[in-house]
Amino acid sequence: MSLLQLKGISRSFGSLRALEGVSLEMSEGELRAVIGPNGAGKTTLFNMVTGLFPPSAGEVRFDGHDVTGESAERRTRQGIVRTFQITEVFPDLTVFENLRIGVETAQRANALPWMSRTRRAAVERRVDELLSITGLASKSERVVSELAHGDQRVVEVAIALSLAPKLLMLDEPTAGMGDEETDNMVGLIRKLHDEQKLSILFIEHDMDVVFGIAQRITVLDQGRVLAEGTPDEVASDRRVRAAYLGEAA
Repeated sequence: MSLLQLKGISRSFGSLRALEGVSLEMSEGELRAVIGPNGAGKTTLFNMVTGLFPPSAGEVRFDGHDVTGESAERRTRQGIVRTFQITEVFPDLTVFENLRIGVETAQRANALPWMSRTRRAAVERRVDELLSITGLASKSERVVSELAHGDQRVVEVAIALSLAPKLLMLDEPTAGMGDEETDNMVGLIRKLHDEQKLSILFIEHDMDVVFGIAQRITVLDQGRVLAEGTPDEVASDRRVRAAYLGEAA
């Protein structure tokens, strides 16, 4: 079943054409990577999907509905949830408190003047579940700013999970990480896809990560789709090799 469809998406910033005629279809349960040289339009594509910017032309459909004109907040409520290149957390709060904010937001409990004991217990159970899924249980009482970079990125992913995504979008999930931290993040992404059955769309520059876990890959170059397919199909595509390695197409 199709979960996400982009139909002829274009986006201009003045005279700059960041995306031009981009079409993409992602199935429910898929683990998809978006790659491309710097300036190819990857983050702009994410912004079109999440509603941060409207497209100049084209249509965005999610879970069978046209969401092109809908706000980022409404798309989040419908299940499109993302992380960013620069980690977005509450650095002065503990890991537990960060996740509690996310869970309360997802359950709209933070809009209530008070919470019953039953509801508060349900929120805390969900936080404990997220801590277990992401391997953060032993760090739950640590202030996030005191954590290593890789752990802070995991906290951000956990916050995204607290919003109950149907589509989890990860923008450079291993950026700035060492080998061990990268391996941990790759393991978490695999776990979320295989065990939690999440649909995941991610941008990544580390090609070992991309070709190690992605089921399908979309390659952007100069705002257009250059190639799309399985890792083997993309790796053997001469146009991709030309864009990345400077080889003759």
